[in-house]
Amino acid sequence: MLPELLCPVGGLRQLQAAVRFGADAVYMGVQNYGLRAFAGNFTFEEMADAIKFCHKAGVKAYVTLNIFPFDDDLPGYLDAAKRLCDMGIDAAIVSDMGALDMLHHEVPELELHLSTQANAMNTRTVLLANRLGAKRIVLAREMSLARIKKMHAQLPEDVELEAFVHGAVCMSFSGRCVLSDYLAGRAANKGACAQPCRWQYAVVEEKRPGEYMPVETDERGTYIFSSGDLRMLEHLPDLIDAGIDSLKIEGRMKNEYYVSAVARCYRRALDLYAKSPENYTPENPEVKALGVALDRISHRRSDTGFFYGSPKPSGCADGFFQNSEFTGYVMEYDAQNSSALVEVRNRMLLGDTIGILSTGDDASFVLDRIENPETGESMDGARIGKSIVRINMPHPVETGDMLYGVVRNHLR
Repeated sequence: MLPELLCPVGGLRQLQAAVRFGADAVYMGVQNYGLRAFAGNFTFEEMADAIKFCHKAGVKAYVTLNIFPFDDDLPGYLDAAKRLCDMGIDAAIVSDMGALDMLHHEVPELELHLSTQANAMNTRTVLLANRLGAKRIVLAREMSLARIKKMHAQLPEDVELEAFVHGAVCMSFSGRCVLSDYLAGRAANKGACAQPCRWQYAVVEEKRPGEYMPVETDERGTYIFSSGDLRMLEHLPDLIDAGIDSLKIEGRMKNEYYVSAVARCYRRALDLYAKSPENYTPENPEVKALGVALDRISHRRSDTGFFYGSPKPSGCADGFFQNSEFTGYVMEYDAQNSSALVEVRNRMLLGDTIGILSTGDDASFVLDRIENPETGESMDGARIGKSIVRINMPHPVETGDMLYGVVRNHLR
């Protein structure tokens, strides 16, 4: 049986993208109670519609209730959980053991998943969380595949294991980081992380004030704390062999292009594995092609995290990489005139080669017509921002398809 593909959702567009491009389940936040306060998140009214949308498509909806609450947070926290349960969420993701125990007793019909923030790294912790009501454990990112496999063999069959397999990684991994609170007054453990680990730093020696010594620096500074990204697409057989029930993609702060592209790659990878497990290797041309598709998305240097042992320190001094950027969101297709109405997300110019990210085969075309949809006036290009233009479209597309093109607005 294939593991579940669990995708991140920070807003309505990301939800539509995750469902359309192959997610088995999504995880999303409701305002005030998740660890991504600056994601779009959903109001309770919006969440009710989101859950209905998921269930109509046969996709499970998990909601993050993974703040670390103080006593005065608990009444509102419990009320939120009850409201979400009444809406029909498939599970709540919880970090705090006390909150887990409270929900288990006060809302017994609500399925509970223990968040990676709880640092579950050993079998006793997993079994304790299970006794407190957790059906699924989102494992700490410091777990190796060997340890996961050994743990899985010791657990009851009804205890599920979930692991992050792709995306950005917090410097403190599964820890409770206080850098943001200290440096920016924004509490990471209440969802307001300012990501100071991504800031640029230099070393100063005590007796040489004002002499800043960069470490592995380039023109953008150095990244002492900043970790690389996680990527396990090429290693699906090992994840499955270890007994992981759900493969989790990081990215509730990411846009719909990221969600679409990553969901599409991992969905196709899982289907490829199901078709021929013995042929799923990093050298397989189809696996390589999926890796190339992932490289189109903005990312840091990627590795396999702790899955095969401790990762080598890098400081991620190279910053971001990407081979293309999100240029447009298809709103409408006119087959008769071979054109599409597009919401512009990055600059496009006549003559650009534009790629199409869709549920079908890869396709591309040369942009030779850009018009103002209201006046029909021809344009040389479309500027950054959410402006709407009509462009030539020689390939059939659908609402929700993404366009990507030349990198013009990136660090590199």
